[in-house]
Amino acid sequence: MSVRTPDPDPDWTPKPPAGAPNTNPGWLKDVELAEIRRRLPILYIEAVPVRVDGLGQVVEVGVLLRARPTGEMTRTLVSGRVLYGETLRDALFRHLEKDLGPMAFPQLPASPVPFTVAEYFPMPGITAYTDDRQHAVSLAYVVPVTGTCDPRQDALEITWMTPAEAASPGVSAEMEGGRGTLLRAALASVGQLY
Repeated sequence: MSVRTPDPDPDWTPKPPAGAPNTNPGWLKDVELAEIRRRLPILYIEAVPVRVDGLGQVVEVGVLLRARPTGEMTRTLVSGRVLYGETLRDALFRHLEKDLGPMAFPQLPASPVPFTVAEYFPMPGITAYTDDRQHAVSLAYVVPVTGTCDPRQDALEITWMTPAEAASPGVSAEMEGGRGTLLRAALASVGQLY
């Protein structure tokens, strides 16, 4: 089963340094991307949005609901490619804003060290993660958000649930590409899965 991460807007361009020309060297045409996916692993970020209490303990976990082209509804996490010349922090912020909306107010970690690295393969059985389009390496983060989330891109809604609900077999079954395993690893990394 494919992980089907959304592709970013081809017209998006990172802000250039002062005086530099405004170009977008990080975007690939569909044909170029397809060719590269056949030859090289692609770098992604994934984020598990959470709400925390005053002590920093996770009290809610946000899971996105998406419709596949076949009409099937699936649950997923914030995810997307890291563009050429883009820092991990910038990629993480960009995808959080694209998937959750500009008023989500994510609290990015002081150090962009992921809780895990997930390796997706086009053939099942190598790892817990699969993506039928490509070999992808994903740096995964747990990111607290303090604002209002209004899903954009291809997400239909964000469902907030308790950590116990998010770790349930039912939620894992609704997630594709092994993301249920990734969500459980995220919960374990913040002490919410025993």
